[in-house]
Amino acid sequence: MTENPQGPASQDAPLAGLDTHGSLPLEGIRVLELGSFIAAPFAARLFGDFGAEVIKVERPVGGDELRDWRKTRGETSMLFRTMGRNKKSVALDLRSDIGREAVLRMAASSDVVIENFRPGTLEKWGLGPDELRAQNPDLVMVRISGYGQTGPYKDRAGFGSSAESFAGLRYVTGEADRPAGRAAASIGDTVAGLYGVIGALMLLLKKARGGDTGGGQVVDVALYEGVFSLLESLVPDYDAYGMVRQRTGGRLPGVVPTGSYPTGDDLEVVIGGNSNSVFKRLMRAVGRPDLADDASLETTEGRGAREEELNGIIAEWTGARDLKEVLDVLSTEGVPAGPVYDAPSIANDEHYLARDMIQAHEVVIDGEPELVRFPGVVPKIPGHDGRVAWVGPDLGQHTEEVLRDVAGLTDEQIARAAGADVEAVR
Repeated sequence: MTENPQGPASQDAPLAGLDTHGSLPLEGIRVLELGSFIAAPFAARLFGDFGAEVIKVERPVGGDELRDWRKTRGETSMLFRTMGRNKKSVALDLRSDIGREAVLRMAASSDVVIENFRPGTLEKWGLGPDELRAQNPDLVMVRISGYGQTGPYKDRAGFGSSAESFAGLRYVTGEADRPAGRAAASIGDTVAGLYGVIGALMLLLKKARGGDTGGGQVVDVALYEGVFSLLESLVPDYDAYGMVRQRTGGRLPGVVPTGSYPTGDDLEVVIGGNSNSVFKRLMRAVGRPDLADDASLETTEGRGAREEELNGIIAEWTGARDLKEVLDVLSTEGVPAGPVYDAPSIANDEHYLARDMIQAHEVVIDGEPELVRFPGVVPKIPGHDGRVAWVGPDLGQHTEEVLRDVAGLTDEQIARAAGADVEAVR
């Protein structure tokens, strides 16, 4: 494992909120991020959240394109500030000789490299697994791509959107009479990032235990496979029952009652009353003990046959009460329910605040410092107070520091290293 240099520059106090006495589980781990957009950066962010030193390499002109996403003012989007937290930004042209040399030197003292270029791109630049492992045989490499490093589709360009479609998620998302829908978050990318981290940690653990990692030490994550793994019994249901799941909006077929219901104050509540015991409690809560004791409704199949009736009864009850009353009654009765929150509701909710899931950090927007609220760290573990050290840095903010202290370049080499731009290849 490598040492984690102290004192990284940031818009917040260096290492603010982090335990610097070696108790964070990933302290001493160095991660080199060669990715862009969501998947690889999300994976690297998780490493940084728990103490790893994360070095993010960005092209010198423009940097990661995520810096411009959903940006209405300032030079850097809040999406990048969120995804780039706890990282050091190094501006480097991967296609230049000096840029390639710098990456190889950094890889020599890194534990993990994470990338999400199209298969073959790093090899073309002389930065593939063979070259990197020649510098560091113990290096774990996480490779995230649309379709994986093998197979007939491996050379296809792949974003999370196409992965979600190919995996079957988009087909079953949305209303039945409308085109395929999507979740309002980058599910395909973030799930792939999670699997990348899990794979890397498994190989690091095996190595720490003295086990044989098989020589390759490459974690191969396909975006579509991560999504497909979430779709439960989609294909088994097809084989066993001839069932081809269709779009059903906010309802899950055969899972009754569950979904979103209107309240009397023009808000919405999502109720999950689909387990046998919870269904009985829900029916008593809405004033229908007769249905709670109805033997024909004691199974999922029985409730599914009366879905429209049951949903109508619940909607009538919620529609006669405001959201707070609905939530209070259902909470008392032990029925899972939650409000359909927007951003302001989340940012001011007492439970989010009590668990430190909303954290304010100072960022500079249009030349002026402002306090902006960002999401906290998941999961909560002993020895970590859950604070974010700093939000995503400015482009190239740590270039000189990292190239000098990690890559061992001279001042003249550093000056040349951040030269020409490099276009992201997907």
